[in-house]
Amino acid sequence: MTTLAPKVDGRVIALAHYAGRTLLEGVLTRHGLTFHQSVVLRAAVLAGESTGRDELVADVTGSLKADASLVRDVVEELAAARLLEEDPAQASRIRPTDAGRRLYQSTTAETAEISARLYAGVPAGELAVAGRVLALVTERANAELAGS
Repeated sequence: MTTLAPKVDGRVIALAHYAGRTLLEGVLTRHGLTFHQSVVLRAAVLAGESTGRDELVADVTGSLKADASLVRDVVEELAAARLLEEDPAQASRIRPTDAGRRLYQSTTAETAEISARLYAGVPAGELAVAGRVLALVTERANAELAGS
C-alpha cells in the first residue's frame, strides 16, 4: 500500500513543529525549564565562555521572534535559578554556570535520543531537501517580517 505524502505547506510544517515541541517540552518540564528558558540557556552555552547580555537578548529575540523584554525577563529567571551568572571580569557579560552547562547537556542528550527516533530511516537526501525548503521558507518569512 502506498501512502501519499501531504503537500508541504504551513499547516504541515506547524504540525511537525508542535509535535516535536511537545516532546521537547516534556523533557524540559522534567528538568524544571520552560521552552523560552531552554532557548536562552542554549544560546548562552553555545556563545562560549561569556557573551554580552544585549547580544544574547538580540540573538534569542531574533530566533524566537519574541519581544526583547520577554527575553530579558527569561535571562533574569535563569540568573535567579543560578543557571546564568554575571561574568566577574565584565559586568555587561553573562555566562552559564556549571549547573547551567550540566542542565543544558542533560536536556540536549535526552532530546537527541528523541530526535534520533523521529528521523530514523528518513533518507539523507530527503532530509537535505527538507532542510533547503525550510531554510528558504524561513528566509522569506524573515524578509517579510523585516519589511513590515
